[in-house]
Amino acid sequence: MKKKNKTRILQKVKMNLFNISLLTLVFALSCSSSDSETGGAPTDLVVDVMLVGANDANPNGNGSGKVQVTATAKNATKYAFRFESADQLESQTGTMEYTFTKDGIHSYNIVVWAYSASGEFINQTVAVEVYRSDEEFAALVFSDEFDDDGAPDAEKWHYQIIPPNNGSWHNNELQHYTARPENSFVSDGTLKIKALKEEYTYNGSTKSYTSARLNAKLAFTYGRVEVRAKLPSQAGTWPAIWTLGADSNETGNYFGDQYGSVGWPLCGEIDIMEQTGWDKNIIISHFHWGDLNTQVYNDEGGEVPISDASSEFHVYSMEWNSGSIKTYVDDNLVYEFTNAPNKPFNKEHYLILNIAMGGNLGGDVPDSFSEDTLEIDYVRIYQ
Repeated sequence: MKKKNKTRILQKVKMNLFNISLLTLVFALSCSSSDSETGGAPTDLVVDVMLVGANDANPNGNGSGKVQVTATAKNATKYAFRFESADQLESQTGTMEYTFTKDGIHSYNIVVWAYSASGEFINQTVAVEVYRSDEEFAALVFSDEFDDDGAPDAEKWHYQIIPPNNGSWHNNELQHYTARPENSFVSDGTLKIKALKEEYTYNGSTKSYTSARLNAKLAFTYGRVEVRAKLPSQAGTWPAIWTLGADSNETGNYFGDQYGSVGWPLCGEIDIMEQTGWDKNIIISHFHWGDLNTQVYNDEGGEVPISDASSEFHVYSMEWNSGSIKTYVDDNLVYEFTNAPNKPFNKEHYLILNIAMGGNLGGDVPDSFSEDTLEIDYVRIYQ
């Protein structure tokens, strides 16, 4: 009996020791898990600062003064940010937007803290140079100065060459548009868009004239467009600097149906500059659109006399915002259009440069016509 009792006592001791070991292991695992979640300071703080609207032309931002800051760190449960000498701004997500208000380009320090649940922290200071301006259209977002001879820059321009109207172009135009160097090229610091009298066949459709139609590879909402150009002089030519809504989905356009497919006139059209084929002393600005509520077609516009558009360069421009669209020749107002939510001028448009032949505004082309040129010194778009 004594031997058996001793054996039972030893067995109980072993069981108790085993249970204690299990409890110790569970407690250790629990402490380890808790420590990994809440204990210790954060590590590996990474801070990313994006200047809103920054690009190659505007490395310090688009003039809004806005920066967007993102911070990440291991073991961090919240973040704090200090811009200039202001108070800390807290964020649980590690993201923060801030607007600097001092005009011009200035250097600033942005301090970012990452905190753990226990209150320990690490921080980092990032220096940035930010551009701020009260000018409405301060940032250059697209430009071509046409400094390099040869074909137009393929990163900026798209040739629209597919006729959208049963083998022809709209408005009874008489030309085919091509991507050939005969019809468009850069030389001596300007882009030449050349209309030629020649028989040309595209997909079984033959026309008596060729020209070029270029789409800018930028879809933008609001801004200032400037095009310095010299216009063709001969009767029958119809030059245009204009925009279409990017949701037009016109056949062969650069954006396709990326922005939608409402068609014309619901997409909206802004004719910054166009000129008839029968009066080379008048510049026209015109607007075409479909009412977004009623879908009824509307158009309006104005004109201004100009006697040397074919012999001298002039700047044809547009300033566009949610309230109005103003067109100019050399900063002289041609027409002010009232914008509104029911008009398709509060969304993306893209710029088009072309010469049409004949048609609604080109009129009759004389037999003597052989060629003529729209010459463009620069294109600049600001926002």
